[in-house]
Amino acid sequence: MGTLARAFADALGLLWNMEPALVEAVVLTLQVTLIALVIALVIGVPIGAAIGLTRHLPGRWLIVPLIYTGMGLPPVTVGLFTYLVLSNQGPLGGLGWLFTPAGMIVAQTIIAFPLVVGLTMAAVQGVDPNLPVQMLSLGATRRQVATVTLLEARVGVTAAVVAAYGAIISEVGAVMLVGGNIEGETRVLTTAIVLETRKGNFALAMALGIILLTLAFVTNFAFHRLQVHQGVR
Repeated sequence: MGTLARAFADALGLLWNMEPALVEAVVLTLQVTLIALVIALVIGVPIGAAIGLTRHLPGRWLIVPLIYTGMGLPPVTVGLFTYLVLSNQGPLGGLGWLFTPAGMIVAQTIIAFPLVVGLTMAAVQGVDPNLPVQMLSLGATRRQVATVTLLEARVGVTAAVVAAYGAIISEVGAVMLVGGNIEGETRVLTTAIVLETRKGNFALAMALGIILLTLAFVTNFAFHRLQVHQGVR
């Protein structure tokens, strides 16, 4: 118990002084996570909406189970797949993205993508099915129908954003395999926590953990306030 108390006190001291190691890990974590999240949203939300709106999509019997499987895909498996693809012998080895932030973004995007697609699809399917029919009968285009449906399903879409963000900001296996946990280059909060814990530097590990939890809370609080602002409680 005394060790835990000392580690916690030292962690607060590190946070107060904002050690360079903390700042580097925080900046890179936010950079990688937010870029991966934006890419997953830009690609995943339209696809999820399209699948949710198309009731008789050819191959739906296979597509939907594949999406749900992807939502539970082990991150370390994603990391292994990404590592092999980006390695020198892989099809994308020429890009030189292995052990770089770009490679980590690829891995995190793959993790976030099925979550965004699956939860967006479920949210769109939860909207009154008569709404698209009525809009089409009034002369609305399919793009307009999709836009209005997404607005009606905004709570579920917001949940997709939160779930994807939480999954990738707390992920460690994939980014460690693809990024290599290189100090000053690819070390993010989660991999730094693992490293410092193994080294017995519990104060720094705890400080990193506090920052990680704070980032998760602040983001979720912001999304909650956004929902309240939209009139959803």
